[in-house]
Amino acid sequence: MKRFSTILFYLRNQKGNLLLYLLFILLSIVFSLLSLAMLAPFLQLLFGKDAPVRELPEAAFSSAYVIACLKYYLTLLIDNYGKVYALAAICITVIVSVLMKNLFLYLSFRIMIPLRNRVMTTFRDDMYSKILKLPIGFFTEQRKGDIMSRMSNDMNEIEWSIMSTLEGLIRDPLNILIILFTLVFLSPTLSLFLLVLLPATGFIIGRISRKLKKQSNQAQEQQGLILSILDETISGLRVVKAFNAEKLLNNRFLNTSHRLHTLRVKMAFRRDLASPLSEFMGVLVLSCILWIGGKMVLGNDVTGVTSSLTAEAFITYIVFFTQIINPAKSLSTAFYNAQRGSAAIARVEEVLKAPVVVEETANPKTLTSFNNRIEFRNVSFKYEDVTILDNINLTIEKGKTIALVGSSGAGKSTLADLVPRFHDVSSGELLIDGVNIKDYSLKSLRDQIGIVTQEPILFNDTIASNIALSNPDASLTDIENAATIANAHNFISKKEEGYETNIGDRGSKLSGGERQRLTIARAVLKNPPILILDEATSSLDTESERLVQDAINKMMANRTSIVIAHRLSTIRHADEIIVLQRGQIVERGTHDQLIAMEGFYHKLVKMQEVK
Repeated sequence: MKRFSTILFYLRNQKGNLLLYLLFILLSIVFSLLSLAMLAPFLQLLFGKDAPVRELPEAAFSSAYVIACLKYYLTLLIDNYGKVYALAAICITVIVSVLMKNLFLYLSFRIMIPLRNRVMTTFRDDMYSKILKLPIGFFTEQRKGDIMSRMSNDMNEIEWSIMSTLEGLIRDPLNILIILFTLVFLSPTLSLFLLVLLPATGFIIGRISRKLKKQSNQAQEQQGLILSILDETISGLRVVKAFNAEKLLNNRFLNTSHRLHTLRVKMAFRRDLASPLSEFMGVLVLSCILWIGGKMVLGNDVTGVTSSLTAEAFITYIVFFTQIINPAKSLSTAFYNAQRGSAAIARVEEVLKAPVVVEETANPKTLTSFNNRIEFRNVSFKYEDVTILDNINLTIEKGKTIALVGSSGAGKSTLADLVPRFHDVSSGELLIDGVNIKDYSLKSLRDQIGIVTQEPILFNDTIASNIALSNPDASLTDIENAATIANAHNFISKKEEGYETNIGDRGSKLSGGERQRLTIARAVLKNPPILILDEATSSLDTESERLVQDAINKMMANRTSIVIAHRLSTIRHADEIIVLQRGQIVERGTHDQLIAMEGFYHKLVKMQEVK
């Protein structure tokens, strides 16, 4: 149960509440046992089955002494007030004991429920915060559906299989231990047999539940795969229908769904076996205790040691032992659930413990403004031993526009991603104004950078909220000005709700050109001195491209720009064009200079002209 160290970590600030919970549980158990302890000896004396005890017995640490004391005080009660009064006193005492037991049990719930929910809330918050901190490269290796499954299904599994049984994992062992201590006190000899039989039953239950964790892990993986298939289906529904791939996707979903069904049925069979199996084993142990204890009371020597077990003590012993069966059933069920939950914890921990490779220094500097240049000095970048960029040397002066061109996989996007520290260089240095960017705080560094990607990234919110993403407190006037520069104000003002129009999931209610102009407006409102443009017009029609390109030209004015170019016509006027091939700079210069060289860039231009 090493995985439970994660739960204990989140409980570290709840020691006071845990101690209070333990106190309430302890008191509820004591009052429960008190109500049971009074019945057997008192009723036997009350109804004349035992002789009255009119002398206080000599003190001794034994069950016989305790029972004799109880009989002595009950005898006094009968002698002074009569048997009916004594019976009423016993009934009232039992009622009060049960009332106190349930009162303390309720108070324990009042402590545990907020504590349990607070732990899960913190757990989810930490999970989401870690997702925001993880490098972009982490998510290229993971299915989005699997990450969503860990955040939703695995978290729910932890909440229902562990946190909902956490009180049982604390209460039931405590209950069993107290009852066992009482049983040892009543009859140490008889309890020796009990202490041999109970571990044997626990071993059998543990063996059966061993596979539950593995099956639970497999089930969570299949659940993540289902979410991935669903996300891909909804995102690519146009392509699915166009290529008549409904049957293929449907079969893939059904196969995964059926595997999940099979795993869940097997898990349910094992889980549901816990309660009846533990009850059967409990009754089996009870029968053994009845046989052994009965022989001891009847005077037959079982252990070779003379027994002082009386009939009253034996009856009380049996009554107490029956109180172990329900906690044992609950504990075994909680143990089965915990096995399932530990698999979910393991999957969540993979994210929580994933290394944050892009980290700030202990006392980072603040980049308040960009004044001079961006420098790449002998920069190389590797990802899992694959070299993406190799010995890049490049200087970008303030106010200049640098274009990155090259075939797919040449390293253009990776080179641009190094500037906002989406990745860190493997070797060499990347400097802004002569300072290594690792010495700046991530927030202040990214405050100086605006990004417009090839695929518009928008959120299911209003137009105004999407534009004001980096500045939620921006005034409507500022938002409108940014939209005007991005050639977006006209189409926004035609919407029925204007800037308060909800644009749907990923901006699905807008056209491609409208979505792209919103991302440009977002960058304009941020007003950064450094711009990174990942060919924002490559997927647009001619009219939209003209509007977007005009917006980009306005936005680039008086800014330092890094343009990742796929359409070479958009970078003719760049101050310098960097040609990348296999992670290396193979050519550099202006458009006219590179054409005159008749090298790799010249070939790219000719290929596009032919197209």
